[in-house]
Amino acid sequence: MSLDITFLGTGSAYPSPARGASALVLRREGQCWLFDCGEGTQTQLMRSHLRAARITKIFITHLHGDHFFGLPGLLCTLSLQSNPDPNKPPVDIYGPLGLRSFLWRSLELSHSQLLFPYTVHELVPTRDQCPAEEFKDFSGLDRDEVPPQGPPGRVLHLDLGEDSYLLVEDEQLVVRAFRLFHRIPSFGFVLEEKPRPGRLNVLKLKDLG
Repeated sequence: MSLDITFLGTGSAYPSPARGASALVLRREGQCWLFDCGEGTQTQLMRSHLRAARITKIFITHLHGDHFFGLPGLLCTLSLQSNPDPNKPPVDIYGPLGLRSFLWRSLELSHSQLLFPYTVHELVPTRDQCPAEEFKDFSGLDRDEVPPQGPPGRVLHLDLGEDSYLLVEDEQLVVRAFRLFHRIPSFGFVLEEKPRPGRLNVLKLKDLG
């Protein structure tokens, strides 16, 4: 399995003409996975060798603006570059609780209709991930307001046994989120390859002693 990482932005707080806000792309098996999407990420993508249309998963570490304010704009640009396809798999978006409401409201208020489906999988934080005075409970956000056509997705709780959140698993790898301590609830992501047993030619080995 080949993995390739491209840093699109490493700046903090706000983008500059020479340095974008937080964004990183991991290329795997022809797909692009985006980690964080600060303001200006789509511009950085245009300057890179990457194709934004290849993005299939997006992971947001936390809800400070320099890590996700570029997300609605990026989704709209991807839509402008797309053709309607009812069979197209959704773009999976993972991030802290509250991200689904942010995206739904941003796209609804701007009358933006995406030509592709997307799902938002929210990670429920624990109260010890940030200073007590900064913790906000978004569990009831928009509970009675989001219409049925709003973005679907899972609500993921901490697996106490693993001390992490299972996000993705296939025959080659596992992706988990783990808790970080920051001014607001934050998450790190671990991509772990599964063991790949080698193949031995027993006869050849015997011939070689």
